[in-house]
Amino acid sequence: MTSALRLACASAVMALMAASNVAAQGLIPPDFFNAPIDPAAPSEIAADTLTFEQDSNTILANGDVVLKRGGYTLSGEDLVYNRGTDDLHFTGAVTILDPSGNLTETTDLKVNGAMKQAFLEAMTITTYDGARITADSTDYDAALQTLLVNATYAPCGECIDAKGRRIGWSMKAKRVISSSDGSIYMDQPSLAILGVPVAWLPFFWLPDTSENALSRLPKPSYSYTEKTGHALAFDTTVYSTRWSDVVLTPTLMSRQGLLLGAGWTQRFDGGSFRIKASGLYQRDKNAFTFTEAQRDFRGAVQTSGSFKPTKDWTVGMSYTAFTDSAYLPDYTRTDDKSSVNEVYATNVTDSTYIDARVQSFTLLGDVTAASQGQQGQTLPTVRFEHVEELAPGMGRIEVSGKLLGVHRDLDSTTSAGAVPYTLGVAGNKQHARFEAGWQNQYIGGGGLVFTPYLGGRVDAAYYDGTSAIGPGKTSLFSATPIAAMDVRYPLAAIEGQTVHLIEPIAQLVYRGSGTTAVGITNDDAQSFVFDDTNLFSYNRFSGSDRQETGLRANIGGRYQVNFADNDYLELIGGQSFQLAGDNAFGATDPAQTGAGGGLSGTASYAVLGAYGGFQSGIRLGGKLQIDTAAPRITRSGVGAGYAKDGYSASVDYNFIAANTAAGVVNDQHEIGGNVGVPIADYWTVTASSYWDLQANSLVSVGGGIQYDDGYLLFSANGTRTGPSNTSPNATTITATFAIKAPAGLNLGYSSAFLPGQ
Repeated sequence: MTSALRLACASAVMALMAASNVAAQGLIPPDFFNAPIDPAAPSEIAADTLTFEQDSNTILANGDVVLKRGGYTLSGEDLVYNRGTDDLHFTGAVTILDPSGNLTETTDLKVNGAMKQAFLEAMTITTYDGARITADSTDYDAALQTLLVNATYAPCGECIDAKGRRIGWSMKAKRVISSSDGSIYMDQPSLAILGVPVAWLPFFWLPDTSENALSRLPKPSYSYTEKTGHALAFDTTVYSTRWSDVVLTPTLMSRQGLLLGAGWTQRFDGGSFRIKASGLYQRDKNAFTFTEAQRDFRGAVQTSGSFKPTKDWTVGMSYTAFTDSAYLPDYTRTDDKSSVNEVYATNVTDSTYIDARVQSFTLLGDVTAASQGQQGQTLPTVRFEHVEELAPGMGRIEVSGKLLGVHRDLDSTTSAGAVPYTLGVAGNKQHARFEAGWQNQYIGGGGLVFTPYLGGRVDAAYYDGTSAIGPGKTSLFSATPIAAMDVRYPLAAIEGQTVHLIEPIAQLVYRGSGTTAVGITNDDAQSFVFDDTNLFSYNRFSGSDRQETGLRANIGGRYQVNFADNDYLELIGGQSFQLAGDNAFGATDPAQTGAGGGLSGTASYAVLGAYGGFQSGIRLGGKLQIDTAAPRITRSGVGAGYAKDGYSASVDYNFIAANTAAGVVNDQHEIGGNVGVPIADYWTVTASSYWDLQANSLVSVGGGIQYDDGYLLFSANGTRTGPSNTSPNATTITATFAIKAPAGLNLGYSSAFLPGQ
């Protein structure tokens, strides 16, 4: 036999011939394992795991191994390649299928020639994000972007740039196992930055090489504050498997001593949970001015978890307990769940959204335990939205609802410029809202677009009257019919490859109710700014505790031009008019929602938004709010940015006129900018400054330097605040370190230094 495969399968064929003891050609098909292998045919290998053993210099493919080349298929349980002897052989039972469909079975098959070359060529694993891992083979290294050479994983290949400089990061391990699910297990891995080893672990497991997975790498950091002194921290994973991680986070501080922290993450099919705990015995508790922070022992326990019981549902929780509310920010251990204790369930499908939560909110910082009672608890908050598309041409139906239960131990009040604000009242409140509507779009003659809306809203609310400053024990039922018409007349003009779009817009919205405070107390609709983003909205309140009332017209339009090179410019603006019925924005609200915001009169303030983007790297944006009765500018903001070839610059200007109704007694002017200039390959210096024009004083000034080679990023920045800042006369220094995944994702680590104030 002369083909490479026949050399590979010789033992199997000879065994069959000996068993038959017959050489007659009629018993052996003429094409029996006789088809030649095309040298240009692609190679393929599949296995459950691929293991690189450095000590024995072998590579093991385990579990349902399939090796294909030129129509031949070899299948077995284990395939072993000895890099020292260059031997490749299957162990155990093996099946061989040739291009003609002939099948034979044997054991312990030695693989030679072209099929061995097929194994070497196909021995590359590609992860979902494009990273590739391969064995040590000098014939193929030059063509690979991501290498596993002598058990070294490097997303930047050789990590040497065109000028011969070391870049990026790499991980070297004594033994690496890469599984078919994308996970990677390493024995005795070490992390090198710019070729310099900086961390070592006894073993390590990653589910993949994504951003989240790389966050498990060790994270050394240094920081300094006057309250803690010099601090050296090192987060390290001491135990890691497919299902569990244990992370230790010791921090040694010159002023406060040793802070011990640990975290346990447990994964299971469909979910995971995490527990973190940290604490210390403070050497100098009087470094803190907050009374509740002046204690010997301080610490916290933080937990969170989530899982998917079914395809569309996610269930989760988070809970944090601490000795005092300032501990987490004082020792920079806050995260996005630190201030919310909750249990939740969420359902998301193409047409339905359901979210149910029980929540307790906590203020972090120098806040006494007694005053935490001002924070509300949602017992519960349940939201749902559903969209049902009807038959073609019949429109769609939208259904939504919310149940909000609020409990608060204490009244929450404040003031601004002698204007009182009631942000919440003590007691219990329940508010249920249900809303349904139908809308459809019709295109009339000449291009007019009509979108009618018909619907209604029902509210039921109850407050138990606990607070002395509240509305007293009250119940409420409100039904609001809603009808609206949106009319647009888009006009397009084409000039070469430039397209102009002019779209006049008119809306008429009727809400047949005079009750705007449908939640009795306002707990979830306290933020409001009238601008171009909500100009054409049927209800501008941010939550369900308030609603618009009466008959209102919204008049305006949009202009957009798209140029041939994908540059664009867009303008949108208009005005709103209360035509009949009670104006919700003129009603008294103890939370001062919308006070002096531009909608309380018959004619609203006029609003304008402008946006643009250009291939030259320039981006523009601006907003304007004008009191047309005065006339005067009540609010404005403009920003411009440039980014190209490593250079960047931006400038922002903001103005808010005095608003005595909301307690803002002085105009607010602020201007600021940022600039970034590349000074060498991978290196950029930055500077920023913001100035309070009204007070003629500094808000902040800062600068920094950054290194970014595409795989590794680190930077140092410093900021000094001025007297107009909310945290005046403070100096902050931050250091940030990040490694990037092959797909360009990055994850960052940072530390902060506050030398003095």
